[in-house]
Amino acid sequence: MATHTKLADGALTLVEMKEFASFTPATQRYIRRALDIGLGRRDAMRRWSRDAGEAASIRAQERIYRRLDHIRANVPDDSGLDEMEPMMGSLVTMTAFDLGQDRLPDFAAYRFLYERLIGAAVRPWLPGAFCAAAALPHLHPEKRRGLLQSISEAAATAPEWVDKVDLTVAG
Repeated sequence: MATHTKLADGALTLVEMKEFASFTPATQRYIRRALDIGLGRRDAMRRWSRDAGEAASIRAQERIYRRLDHIRANVPDDSGLDEMEPMMGSLVTMTAFDLGQDRLPDFAAYRFLYERLIGAAVRPWLPGAFCAAAALPHLHPEKRRGLLQSISEAAATAPEWVDKVDLTVAG
């Protein structure tokens, strides 16, 4: 069983690396910056700031990402509407900020970042938060259209149980 788990982990790591490599350099840079800020890994200002505009963006991102602990603590175990209320508003606000930075061009890049910032348990909630934030008026209509068209029907309608499949039985 341990061998199957290690193989599955290795295969998943390769898939993640290939997916990350498929993003543009600007998107990769933004994801790395966001992970540094969201996971408290490095001095983001020193590492990522190239000018005054980017410094201001990093400070704003640090303020918005203060919601992460609240979001992580309130990811619902089920799809009950009462359970989602404490988390969803903060998740949509944070998503709106990131989409407004114009570095996450589609749902795939957004999902990649947010699964790592928050954890796998947030997967069922990401399509709703993405669509809500992408439809907000702070984005140009063409940008909204592109973002909303980037989410596949499969991603938008994936059942929650898919996340709970045991990978150790995978061939």
